[in-house]
Order: sequence, then structure tokens, then C-alpha cells
Amino acid sequence: MAALRAAKQALRREIKGRVAAVSDQEKLRQSRVVSQKLFRHPKYLSSQRVAVFLNMHDEVRTDNILQDIFKRGKVCFIPRYFTKSSRMDMLRLKDMEEVKTLPLTSWNIRQPADEDHDREEALTTGGLDLILMPGLGFDKKGNRLGRGKGFYDTYLERCRTHPKGKPYTIALAFKEQLCAEVPVGEHDILIDEALYEDEE
Repeated sequence: MAALRAAKQALRREIKGRVAAVSDQEKLRQSRVVSQKLFRHPKYLSSQRVAVFLNMHDEVRTDNILQDIFKRGKVCFIPRYFTKSSRMDMLRLKDMEEVKTLPLTSWNIRQPADEDHDREEALTTGGLDLILMPGLGFDKKGNRLGRGKGFYDTYLERCRTHPKGKPYTIALAFKEQLCAEVPVGEHDILIDEALYEDEE
């Protein structure tokens, strides 16, 4: 366990360094490329209930994706992280305007307040068809390196017990986040695929 943790920590530092060296302009450019790939993706097109993260500075920008979800009339869910545990809920977002009203967390991302109990949680109703996932690093085998809190792994475990079953998972990545191999443990859940700008 200790060796795995150390390997993950070292890789996290390396990737953070690589991503930090990418200019904001380049982050935006790659985010557009990744968004366009997503908008053509059959799984995205056929999904009705979609969860998407509100990005941090070192993640693929998701504003255009949120707008597209609403434009196509899909149902949108965003994460609420409980920082004291590895629990996360996916709560319904009604429209783009609502994003601006959400409080900022210590991580500088917006999320519904803990006392905001009126929002629909995806798993209490119809489940999810697709989760668009953040992460620090990814390899081509579907291994994902998160930030070490286990939010998404824990949530996907909960999805498995929902009648709808586990949603399809697509990670959104800068090409600087790709690794030859991500070290994983038994609790790390594979993602179905990662979208990034490849050398097409």
C-alpha cells in the first residue's frame, strides 16, 4: 500500500508540473478540441442524464459542455463533494444561470451548499447515463489517477447498486495528463475511455 501511495504521489507531482507549464490559451484550445470530440461521441449523444464536473484551473474547461447539455435538453448533474469524507453526490443543475449562484468552495470551484437539500440527487431518481470525469492522470488502459480523495471511485460503487447500473464514464483530459501507466490499487475503478487531443 505504501509503495502504491508513494508512486501515485510522485506521478501526481509530475503531472501537476506538466499541466502547470501549459499556458491558459493552450488549455482553452485543447478544451475546445476535447469538447468537440465529446459533442460527436455516440455515448454523449444518446445519454439523457449526464453528470459533469465544474473545472478547476488545471482541468479541461467544461463551460461549453454545460451549455451544450442544456441546449440539447439533457438533464445535467454536478458534483457536491463532502470534504471531510470521500462522499460525493451528483445534484441536478437547472440551467447555466444557476451556476453563478452556487457558493465557492475552498478549492475555488462552485458547488451546491451542504444545506441545499432541495436538489435532486441523480441516484435517488433515474440514475445516470454518463459521467464526465476529471482526474490528474490517465493511461490508455482506462486507469485514472485522481487527487487521492476517492470521490469518484466511491460514487461509482454506489452507482453499481442503482437499478440503472454503472453509467458510462468518459474522462476529459489535456494531452499532458496522459501517462504510459497509472499505478492502481484494487479500489480504483477503470474508466471506459479518456478524451484528449490526439495526433490525428
